[in-house]
Amino acid sequence: MLSSNGFDLYNLSYPITSTPYADLSSTLQNQYLYDFQVDVSEIGGVIAKSFNSNPSLPGVILTENKTFFGMISRRRFLERLSRPYGIELFFNRSLKLLYRWEKKDILILPGSTPILEATQIALQRLPDLVYEPIVVQLAPQTYRLIDMYQLLLAQSEIHQLAHQVWQELYHELQIQASLDGLTQVANRRFFDQYFEQQWLQLKSTEFPLSLIFTDVDYFKAYNDTYGHHAGDDCLKQVAQVIAQTLTSDQGLVARYGGEEFVVVLPKVAQEQAILIAQKMRNNVKAIQIQHQSSSVSCYVTISLGIATVEFGNSEIISKIKTPGDLIIAADQALYQAKNQGRDQVVCSSMKHPYFWALSSQISLQNS
Repeated sequence: MLSSNGFDLYNLSYPITSTPYADLSSTLQNQYLYDFQVDVSEIGGVIAKSFNSNPSLPGVILTENKTFFGMISRRRFLERLSRPYGIELFFNRSLKLLYRWEKKDILILPGSTPILEATQIALQRLPDLVYEPIVVQLAPQTYRLIDMYQLLLAQSEIHQLAHQVWQELYHELQIQASLDGLTQVANRRFFDQYFEQQWLQLKSTEFPLSLIFTDVDYFKAYNDTYGHHAGDDCLKQVAQVIAQTLTSDQGLVARYGGEEFVVVLPKVAQEQAILIAQKMRNNVKAIQIQHQSSSVSCYVTISLGIATVEFGNSEIISKIKTPGDLIIAADQALYQAKNQGRDQVVCSSMKHPYFWALSSQISLQNS
């Protein structure tokens, strides 16, 4: 409260250059508020002195017998004193007299009013009142002031925060839209977009692009034996093992459909793709998911087919001209892996005229 030689501020003792941290639910009572109150029996010179020594003060709350009486803004007070005979008329006379001359509509809002709502209401005032301070009622006979400039700063901060939240939500929705709901690896739609993008980016270079198709061996028999719930859990585990085999920047793992997955490996040559595929095969077997109905192992296994396009090799480019051609080549290699016994890696090769076995689990197929 003000005495004849000073004033107090509520939550504030310096000029406003920022606002408290605002969130989307911030209200007026969360902001820095001015508590500068003077009884109407005081003379105008009292608030003139305070305004002069405290440039950030937006106005003064007037009281009478400790009851709210009104509010005069700094702007209106100084305008009144600057008029002819203003100082003579009001500087040494009671504020009650001044208020009769300057009484205008005052915007009083509850402290619980949201910042965005308060700003909207304040901006709907008449043009000569739009930048007047707002009186904030915190409780019966408890009033504070907030400057319009300060309110606009808070509104701007909230709008920025809302935009950031919207961007984060949009990004999260994009991620969710790109994931397979069951396995949480990329879905078929995202694979199609990513694969096409990588093809377009790499086709003008000499970098290779490898594709691995993989299928869970005897998955229908697994479902029949253990049930669909166990089947879903199996696919989740296999998907995560395949994904964890890659480094974060090595490529993309996606669910192609059913129990089939596809791995896109930009800038990965055939030899490295074979090593990655073999590591995936070993890692899946290592988690030892029981599979009594498998004809190749007592654990769940996978078969893998690889195809690689080398954009700097004219012979290969003449055979694999489109993304669809590479998909067909990898799918045919997977079919060959399943046809010759499953639980193995088969590579579709454009370099070798014959198909031969590199080991008992890795084969190279002429395309």
